[in-house]
Amino acid sequence: MQTGRRRHTGRIGLYFITLIWLILLVPLSAMAAPYAALVMDAKTGKVLHASNADTRLHPASLTKMMTLYIAFEAVENGEITMDTLVKVSRNAASEPPSKLGLREGQKIKLRYLVRAAAVKSANDAATAIGEAISGSEAAFARRMNRTAKALGMTRTTFRNANGLTENGHLSTARDMSILGRHVIYDYPQYYNLFSRITADAGVRTVSHTNRRLLSSYKGADGIKTGYTRAAGFNLVASAERGNERIIATVFGGRSTASRNAKVAELLDLGFRRSSGGSFRSPQKPPYMGKGGGDVVVAKGSDPAPGTRAKSIRVASAAVTRSLRPQARRNESGVTADDIAPLVAGLEDDIENMLKEVQTVAAVAPTKPDLPTAKTISVAPAESIKPTPRPENVVLAANAPKEVATPALKAEVITRLSTSGGRHWGVNVGRYPSRFAAEKVLLKTALTETATLDGALRKVNQGNRGFDANFMGLTRDQADLACRRLQARQITCFMIGPS
Repeated sequence: MQTGRRRHTGRIGLYFITLIWLILLVPLSAMAAPYAALVMDAKTGKVLHASNADTRLHPASLTKMMTLYIAFEAVENGEITMDTLVKVSRNAASEPPSKLGLREGQKIKLRYLVRAAAVKSANDAATAIGEAISGSEAAFARRMNRTAKALGMTRTTFRNANGLTENGHLSTARDMSILGRHVIYDYPQYYNLFSRITADAGVRTVSHTNRRLLSSYKGADGIKTGYTRAAGFNLVASAERGNERIIATVFGGRSTASRNAKVAELLDLGFRRSSGGSFRSPQKPPYMGKGGGDVVVAKGSDPAPGTRAKSIRVASAAVTRSLRPQARRNESGVTADDIAPLVAGLEDDIENMLKEVQTVAAVAPTKPDLPTAKTISVAPAESIKPTPRPENVVLAANAPKEVATPALKAEVITRLSTSGGRHWGVNVGRYPSRFAAEKVLLKTALTETATLDGALRKVNQGNRGFDANFMGLTRDQADLACRRLQARQITCFMIGPS
């Protein structure tokens, strides 16, 4: 009996020694997270390179791109403002690093949480954002999944707002590239957040997690890093050179340095292969608001492991109605929704007017029958005599000196300017192309109608790009416009008469 026990104990010891040797002998590379990559022409959405791009992997903090995308959407639709004070929950405060260091019960403005999530990749800030918008992180995760499916991210399932490893929290290099492209073009007014080396996050100044690539690669301006032990070193990067913009996504990097080197190599590949096609803006998904509901999975996509079948609905048709609430009125009483139909129908109205003019010209007689001198009878004009001058009027030349009229003093009449002093303007940024500048001008004009109504949108080309300007304002109007735009996180400075 004792001999059997000794044999059993010896066998266990042998297994244990063998396990140790396997750990020591198996290369670390075999235990690394799976690699995946995709390179996309951001202007056209064309895929220029793909490797393992549709494999569902851990996205890590790339998740925060979706958290921030929904935050921008919520602000745009009046659910919340950047100045809303968010009360930090115990759940948010207890998130592990990387974090901002928020305390339970603390109140902090949404804008600081957004900066911390975008720049420092703070997990506590991301969770606080989700809870502020949807009431709980679970409800926010459901909204993240609805939005992902609307964007065409068919192989992505979110379980939290920050990207910490969780069963079923998975995405792909292709889906994250799609999301990065929408972040750039759907909310360009916020995209500068992703290129800030440092940012004021309210409680302290935070530094960018991707500052090495931003500082070393020409044209790099975002977007998001991610790291967990299960995911490896992930990155969705974007760079712009001239009129070309490339997005490169990497999952499963071995280190920050090797990941950055690989991303730089992929960006170079993208710029070489880019054909310079015409810009095709991604279609912005319909606004779905705070509404709850189950995860919507497009046909043909795989649900996340462990997801119960009864909690999944299959979308058989596209969304046909947007549940968008009435936009809040600004000071002028005009909203972007009031203006959009007018702008959209302006081209049709002009075309219809031209058609009417052509129709009238076609049916009008070429030589109209005009009356001639023979057909016109002129009645004799009555004699009009001037009213005689009153007899008691004394001419100035004959008047006595004591009653003579005083000499008139010469007067200088200055013509007043018809412009009302409208020699001022505001600049809302410099852009690499005329199209980009005009797009920002139109979006800004629709956003800030109260002060920019009647201003002239003008794009000035310089050596370093295209300046987007609003001209024809008074100094007070320009000052007020800049202050209101800066309050909306839109870059702005005044342009004087000179």
